[in-house]
Amino acid sequence: MSLTGPPEERDAPAAPRRPNWGVLALVGLTGFAMVRYGLSDQADGPPQPGGAATSLSPAAGPRDASGPPPLPRSAAARVTIPAIKVSAPMVPLGLDKDGWVAAPPAEDPDLAGWYRGGPAPGENGTAIVVGHVDNFSGPAVFYGLGALKKGHTVRVTRKDGRTAIFEVYGVRVFAKDSFPTEEVYGSTGRPELRVLTCGGGYSANAGYAGNVVVFARMTAVA
Repeated sequence: MSLTGPPEERDAPAAPRRPNWGVLALVGLTGFAMVRYGLSDQADGPPQPGGAATSLSPAAGPRDASGPPPLPRSAAARVTIPAIKVSAPMVPLGLDKDGWVAAPPAEDPDLAGWYRGGPAPGENGTAIVVGHVDNFSGPAVFYGLGALKKGHTVRVTRKDGRTAIFEVYGVRVFAKDSFPTEEVYGSTGRPELRVLTCGGGYSANAGYAGNVVVFARMTAVA
């Protein structure tokens, strides 16, 4: 899978090129761990969001849009999700040698990543954080992602020392073959975050059928 032109990799604030999200969704996420080995004590698989697997429009977000102003660009260093006991270092993710969006190294189950071709967490726009649900040894960093609920928080500590705090306003699972790219990745005109991993039904031949997506908006800066 490839994007239409490599995203620009930046260390200073700049207007990012908009990637081809329709391609990104199908490539970057199908590369995540799609196995369930070593999960004898997790026979039912990772938790999945409740309710129908339908799209969540940005209009469904919090009505109060008076959150803190966007932050300047800075690389993400760590993601913390207290409700599911996640505290993981983060690495920037670009494209692999085939032009596909890379995933964090599968051999490190406790590592997450952020897509550096788009907004950094806290910048204006929709930042993307990804991680494995499992690997050959068992559950990985975002195994519990589907258990998050509205009102839970995701904290992203940045290399500039500031922490962008996001409030969850929706959690959905989408089939990979009908992924609503614009609704997931599109900008809402304010700093937002999407956290993604594999999810949905599982089969030994095809792996996970969908992706769990957490929708959140920035509500504070620490």
